[in-house]
Amino acid sequence: MKKNEIRRESVLVKLVDDYVQTCEPVSSKKICEKYIKNISPATIRIDLNKLERENYIYQQHTSSGRIPTIKGYRKYLKLIKGNYLSLSDETADTLRDILIKNYDDINLALQYIMQLLAKETDQLSFVAEPEISYGYLKKIDVFRIGKGKLLFVVSLDSGLDKTVILNPDYDISEQQLKVIVRYVNEEFAGLRIFDIQNKFLEELYQKQKSENKLIVYFLNELRKAFIEISSYYIHFDGSINFLEQPEFSDNRSILTFLNFIQRQDRIIQLMQNGEPNTEPKVIMGEELGRPNLAEYSMIYAKYSVFGVPGYLGIVGPLRMNYKKNFQLVKEFTEIITKTTEKGVVVRNYGKKRS
Repeated sequence: MKKNEIRRESVLVKLVDDYVQTCEPVSSKKICEKYIKNISPATIRIDLNKLERENYIYQQHTSSGRIPTIKGYRKYLKLIKGNYLSLSDETADTLRDILIKNYDDINLALQYIMQLLAKETDQLSFVAEPEISYGYLKKIDVFRIGKGKLLFVVSLDSGLDKTVILNPDYDISEQQLKVIVRYVNEEFAGLRIFDIQNKFLEELYQKQKSENKLIVYFLNELRKAFIEISSYYIHFDGSINFLEQPEFSDNRSILTFLNFIQRQDRIIQLMQNGEPNTEPKVIMGEELGRPNLAEYSMIYAKYSVFGVPGYLGIVGPLRMNYKKNFQLVKEFTEIITKTTEKGVVVRNYGKKRS
């Protein structure tokens, strides 16, 4: 890469860094005086003009400095890759302690983790988790409620009941239904919902597929029922400081943002469509699906608690500290997964807590 191209990329990084910190347009003079002191203002102006022609930055007014575009932020994310600000040892220890102290109440642990992430990022944090996956099955009841319709009632040991109406495409008598339901309860009662859905259903299906076709048909319906009741639910957490950012200076911007986070189905679809592997994913601007969301951004990653997957992340203005926030989301999800990956809580990934 040519020297002028390297310098121009450095100018873009410094411009975004300054704008994130100050929320003020950045001038060539400021870049020279504060960041790149061995280059003349004239050269920096040439770089800024080039970046503007390439649509990485723009001027709100002729005499003002520049601010980054969505394209500029995306370029910035590529340029700062590997130069993120790591999680402090103190915060990492706090996160592990939350998991250890609340290992028997994961929902409460995740609530505390959201609060910690919101505090560390100054943005709105969220956890998306399968609503009933951690629960244990008490029993399954199935009732005929009309011609060709079955009502599935899934009862958890917590006292929660979930109901689903399905329309099987096969005939089953009342007596056959009672026998199959009794058999399924004997196989699954006391097991975790996530494990039933992702392991034991398939094992029973393979066991019965060459022996009892009616049970196989029923297990397919039961699989559909578990899919229906195991949808993700998003919990949000954030302090009032979040709304004190300049991007929420008027009621319209606040309402637009609130409308966005209320569309949980849309947010979950966005995360599942762009599901990350090991790295967090950043969705910004028009990627959020609507033109009026162009000024917002979401960083999220997938975690696993005792084998049950979920999503952890933050949402906020396009102008946020990506160097810090990207790494926070990454390390939070890694610590959650590694601390609980053995099926028990593990301190420092080595010493088990029984």
